[in-house]
Amino acid sequence: MTRTMDVLVVEDEMLLAMDIEAMIEDSGHRVLAEAASLQDVQALPDDLNPQLAFVDLHLAHNSTGFEVCSYIRQHWPDTLIIFVTANVSKIPADFSGAHGVIAKPFSHAGVVNAIKYLADGAFDPPPSIPRPASLVASPHLKTRWG
Repeated sequence: MTRTMDVLVVEDEMLLAMDIEAMIEDSGHRVLAEAASLQDVQALPDDLNPQLAFVDLHLAHNSTGFEVCSYIRQHWPDTLIIFVTANVSKIPADFSGAHGVIAKPFSHAGVVNAIKYLADGAFDPPPSIPRPASLVASPHLKTRWG
């Protein structure tokens, strides 16, 4: 049985954020907070400590997912960071320190399977199930899980 992950959703399109949140909750996990910009993430309590963060690249207030990724890595270093974007080609080879990407448009099954895979690996690395095609893993994830 998979334990419950605490998840942060950083997405400035409200309907998309709600869709992602529903998939997280349908998968048996908990949405800790939703943010639309770097400023929103910076305003969150330091003791929040999400295990997983889904982060869009283009955010409100001229902020970026890369800035959010950097902030999360400094404040919650154990958080798995997954970019969710239609602009996959803009992600550098080192993923700016993130652990993977899910391309938009995404399917419900693709996101749910990625959540299942990430939860499996988060609590008992490496994951015992195959990585879904919907999730492109970064070198950081491979390093983290050996």
